[in-house]
Formats: sequence, structure tokens, C-alpha cells
Amino acid sequence: MAKKSFPPPSKDFPCRLTQDISSFTCTVLESINEGVITIDLDKKINSFNRAAEAATGFRRQEAIGQFCFDVLRTNICAGKCLMEQCLADGAARHDVPAFIINKAGDQIPVSMNAVLLKDEKGRPEGAIEVFRDLTEIDKLRRQLSRSFMPEDIVGKHPRMQEIFAFLPDIAESESAVLIQGPTGSGKELFARAIHHLSPRREGPFIAMNCGALPDTLLESELFGYVKGAFTGAGKNKPGRFLLADKGTLFLDEISSTSTAFQADLLRVLEQGEFVPLGDTKPTRTDFRVVAATNRDLKAMMEEGSFREDLYYRLNVVKISLPSLQERKEDIPLLANHFIHKYNLLKGRDIQGIAPEVLSCFMKYPFPGNIRELENVIEYAFILCKAKQIEFEHLPGEVKEWSKLRDHHVPLDPMSREEAEKIRQLLERNHGRRLQTARELGISRSTLWRKIKKYRLS
Repeated sequence: MAKKSFPPPSKDFPCRLTQDISSFTCTVLESINEGVITIDLDKKINSFNRAAEAATGFRRQEAIGQFCFDVLRTNICAGKCLMEQCLADGAARHDVPAFIINKAGDQIPVSMNAVLLKDEKGRPEGAIEVFRDLTEIDKLRRQLSRSFMPEDIVGKHPRMQEIFAFLPDIAESESAVLIQGPTGSGKELFARAIHHLSPRREGPFIAMNCGALPDTLLESELFGYVKGAFTGAGKNKPGRFLLADKGTLFLDEISSTSTAFQADLLRVLEQGEFVPLGDTKPTRTDFRVVAATNRDLKAMMEEGSFREDLYYRLNVVKISLPSLQERKEDIPLLANHFIHKYNLLKGRDIQGIAPEVLSCFMKYPFPGNIRELENVIEYAFILCKAKQIEFEHLPGEVKEWSKLRDHHVPLDPMSREEAEKIRQLLERNHGRRLQTARELGISRSTLWRKIKKYRLS
């Protein structure tokens, strides 16, 4: 029987390592989402498909003829070359986790496969390597596990860029960090990024909201307790101090703690040891503390509601996050970021927001900052069935605010009087909402709604 002949390979994709790869095969390789390259025994690239171009940033013409390790630049090239492993035992390699460094210098997570290519006599003449870009999967995994990286933080505002530039240096140090910013500005996101960049990245990241618990429960959560320490303590329970050993302890809303608890916390930070409730012997721990607050701790210190010694112990490195109102140019970037996030989480394909929605976002004060913007996008995902978020998909309070603002609907006399009273109290209390709410005899959440209603900054 005559030997079957194959058509020549496509001019667009010179994938031939041997004469036995057809143009049909080349067409298939061009249509798949995985990067595919073939290399000879000298590790020089013979073929390079479109997905490989997209993942690496190198054009086919730049890659072919180059060494594979100069183009892919993976973290396994030096010690665990896949082709060398295949040559050693003749077995293929599957789903090997790795990182490639693309042309722009970014690190791209991939899953790699490799199999030997052989001539008609079964002799190896190279290998075909296939890699899948796991960037989107990795982003989804981090969203689900809340294991954020610096690239998850979005911002082009000059103040944000200054923080980004300084962040690696902060992370490398062992110093305490105080993150100050309004509610919803992303303080925990920065704390997690600091942990990920730090030498303690392999250790745990333990978060504690100090404002969510009274002192007694806060002590048991942080210090832990031994069996029999109090009624209901049926077994030993390690506290957050111990759980954070060799890692990072994030204390959110540190301003909500009492001065008595602050004294106990200071003792642990200075001595590196604590005594669990009901125990008699101290336990040593080694963690880095990152604290966060939405209040001015220096002003609280001067008022006597925050200990001076703890303030200076925590305020070694200070990061001040701006409100979303102060960085409005980041709103389009953040909106697209959250759309991308919920497309991944919900399996949707929303492409963006309508110009009318963007215009509304740029005017809206976002008193809840970035968290509120994310909530608005998540709400819109519930209503939006098309490819673009329209004004009709926004929450009622945002639409109502926009209509009131655009039509300049005047407030009635009683509302004007209440708005002016709140404005004066906020000014007198230097913007401290808790103190203002107490003087008005209302809850902090009610005050927040009235500030939003009357558009008070």
C-alpha cells in the first residue's frame, strides 16, 4: 500500500517538526485555547500557536527559532525541564503547575503537559508542550478563598500609586502596620496583600473584627482558654494570638476596643507571650500585627479613649487610604473589576456599564466607598439579563438619589432643618458619626441613611 501523504502545513502556522503533521492538525491547534509549542532536541521552538502568542505576548515570528526557556521563561525551566524528564523515562508529563513570565514581565499561572515527538523509527526528535493559562481560574480561587494578592487591588489615583510603590517595602519589614481609612475603603484587602508579599506568606493570616464583640468575648477569642476556665468551656480552645503564630494577625476596628483591653493587647505585643483564660503559664507566640481603623486614633488618644503607648506601638508604618469620593477616576476601573469578578463567580458575560450608569457613578457620593460600589454591581447582576448594566438595573436608593440630584428637588422645610442640624453636629464633632448619632439620639445606621438622604459629606 502506498504511504499516505499529508498536505503541507499552513503558512500561517509553520507547525511542522516532521513531515507528518497535516494542515488540518495545524488548523485545530490554531482554534484551541491552550498554548501549543513544538521544540527540537536542542530546545529550539519550531511551532507556536495563537494561544501561545496570547499567553506569552511574543509573536510567532519572534518565538520560532528561539530557545523555549528564553520565550516561556517558566519557573521549572532550570531544574525540571519537561522535555528532559520525558527523555529520561519516556513518559509524558501532565498537569504540571508552573508560572511563565510573559513579554511584559508579568507572572502567568499555567498548567503544562509535555509528550515526546518521535520519528518513524521511534527515536525522539523533540517534544510538544501544551500549557493552559490559569489566570482566570486563579482569580476565582482567590475570590472564593479571600486570599488576595497585590494585583487584586485596583487604582490609578496618585495616592493609590504611592501606596502600591511602598507596599513591597512595608511587607518585607517586620514592623507593625496601621491602616487608616473610611469604612469600605479596602483595609483588609491591603492587609492581606501585605501578608502575601511578606516573609510570613507561608504562615496563616488571621483576621479579627474587634468591633464585633464585647471585651469579654474578644479576650476569649484572642487569648483562647483552657478547659474549665468558665462555665461551658468543655475543652481547650486556641485563641487568635496562637493561631497567628508565624503569620499575620489583622485587627480590624481597633478603635472600638476599651482602654483596659488595649493594655492587655499592648502587653502581648511587647512581650510576645500571653496567658490563655483559666491558665497559669504563659504561651509564646510570634506574629506580625496589622491593625485597621476608620477613626483618627491620634484624636482619640488626645481625648483619652485610646492608649498613647498602644498608638505608638501600632503606628510604626501608617497607610492612609482615601475614600472613593477622593479617587473618582478609579470608579470606571473598579466597576469593570467587579463586573469581571461576578462574571467569574456567576458564570455570566456582562460586558460593561452604560454611559448613563457611569455618569451616575461619577456623581454619586458612595458613602459606603468601594464596598458600596461592589454591592451596587452585585445587585445589578441580579436584574441585568443583557450584556450591559443599564440605569434601570441599579438599586432604588441610587436611582432615587440620581433623580433628586438631576431634577434639583428641594427639601421640605422640616427636612432642611434636620439636614442643617446634622451638618452642624458633624462639623462640631469633626465628622465622628458615632458621637453625632448619640447626640441626636439615633443609631449610627440611621444617621448614615440621613447623611446619604441629605447628601451631606
